Amino acid sequence: MSEEKCCVVTCDLPLDQTYWNNQYQANATGWDLGQVSPPIKSYIDTIENKEAKILIPGCGNAYEAEYLIQQGFTNITIIDIAPSLVENLKQRFANNKNIRVVLGDFFEHHGTYDYIIEQTFFCALPPTMRQKYVWKMHQLLSDYGKLIGLLFNREFEISPPFGGNIKEYEPLFYKAFTFNSISLAGNSIPSRANSELFFEFQKNELNQVTLYHFEGITCSGCMNTISNKFLEIDEVLNVSMNSNFSELIIVSKIEINLQKLQEIVSYDENYKIKKSK
Repeated sequence: MSEEKCCVVTCDLPLDQTYWNNQYQANATGWDLGQVSPPIKSYIDTIENKEAKILIPGCGNAYEAEYLIQQGFTNITIIDIAPSLVENLKQRFANNKNIRVVLGDFFEHHGTYDYIIEQTFFCALPPTMRQKYVWKMHQLLSDYGKLIGLLFNREFEISPPFGGNIKEYEPLFYKAFTFNSISLAGNSIPSRANSELFFEFQKNELNQVTLYHFEGITCSGCMNTISNKFLEIDEVLNVSMNSNFSELIIVSKIEINLQKLQEIVSYDENYKIKKSK
């Protein structure tokens, strides 16, 4: 499935605004389907509230947004980090008051949405950012809001895109969201058949999702020890740390006092935990 590759020269480059802008300027967009993804199209057809607030992060050429407009939806926001792409989108949708086009970093975006549509955004992020992704999605969704879309059910020899599987995804989103559904997509385009999971996750509005920066951990064994210590706190429901041990999310019934967390890890003077803003 080489058509999924998106690197112009090397995948050692930072996956920042310059990188993604270069992909669009070079037309190196192997992930672009040229149409709304069929599983997402089918889901959109089930949404009855045409005034629902909908966000599409990392929107690319925004085929999903275009389909939403065609179906009569009136409150759509799309955001991407690539300036040349966003300029084209602003021109394309200039006369449509039902869509807002934003140039910016998704993780700095503010708002409240009833639906967030995931289509090749998660897989474009380095895996070290997945905990931050869960935290931000929970933050942006309204009570009972839904995160829906597609996740890859495969790995890639060259990344991005970054793949994964259901065994990785479920612990990541656990307790931050209710899993209404997650299963192999039945109507993917032929080149992605059996490699996409369609999911509908509903925000668990009763639980807090807090993102922390962590210093001092150097191995997975230490990570597991710290995670288990935090899980022993009565109010804590889930702990997930990223693969380079620099960030973690804690899902809890109430936000845990930062001083308490620091005291738990104080047995090692190198361990420092700080709440992310």
